[in-house]
Amino acid sequence: MANEKETKEALCDDIAGRDCGLKKVIDIVGGKWKIMLLCVMDKEGTMRYGELKRKVFGITNTMLANSLKEMEEAGLVERHQYNEMPVRVEYSLTDKARSIVPILLELKRWGEKNL
Repeated sequence: MANEKETKEALCDDIAGRDCGLKKVIDIVGGKWKIMLLCVMDKEGTMRYGELKRKVFGITNTMLANSLKEMEEAGLVERHQYNEMPVRVEYSLTDKARSIVPILLELKRWGEKNL
């Protein structure tokens, strides 16, 4: 009997392709700041900019502002602005972002076991 190759799903058929789901994920949560922001907001809930800055050690104002903006555009973070004086802005995770948390937990467990 000839050896039959087991059919398995590829992570990406074309990693550089626009339609690769893995590439899309990496594009919207790639880099340490976005994942750290997801972790902090998952743990703490709704947060203000200054709270995020204090909780994510080492992040610059530019990186925080850019990361929050990109995450908002990707539908991972909701920005709520209250018309008060001074203006108050709060950030929270969307359902879309909360759906990736179990996957990040699996990556965390893998890292604890293997690294």
